[in-house]
Amino acid sequence: MSEEKRISVLVDGGEASAGPPLGPMLGPMGVNIGAVVNKINELTKEYKGLKIPVTVIVNPETKEFKVEVGTPPTSALLVKEADIEKGSSNPREEKVGNLTIQQVIKIAKLKKDSMNTKDLKAAVKQVLGTCVSLGVTVEGEDPRKVTERINRGEYDEILGGE
Repeated sequence: MSEEKRISVLVDGGEASAGPPLGPMLGPMGVNIGAVVNKINELTKEYKGLKIPVTVIVNPETKEFKVEVGTPPTSALLVKEADIEKGSSNPREEKVGNLTIQQVIKIAKLKKDSMNTKDLKAAVKQVLGTCVSLGVTVEGEDPRKVTERINRGEYDEILGGE
């Protein structure tokens, strides 16, 4: 039995194609490229407009494949959620967007499994750190102030003790 082959690529959510980088990598394996692309697009359609890490696992003997979809980088999720084109080039001085704490929690829940955190509260604080780097405020204020509030337990009720 031959070993499974793994191909890891970044694709545009819901818009993968048989062209590079997928086609040339999958072609030599004899797998149905159209079926792989369709599966990737089906699994990534909710991330339209974002770069998504995808791993395609192919069994070269049976030509069967599996698609594993990662989550986009936290910064990409924040940019999309804040409806901005990109983060600030000078985040200390120039703020480019604002999010609610609920939006930050939503992103933290999406990313929690891939973060090295033990609970939702820690994941939210990591997302807030990325907000600082991007120049995105939360509830109209510096994300560091929101982190201080979390540390004081002010958001424990909506964080649900997760």
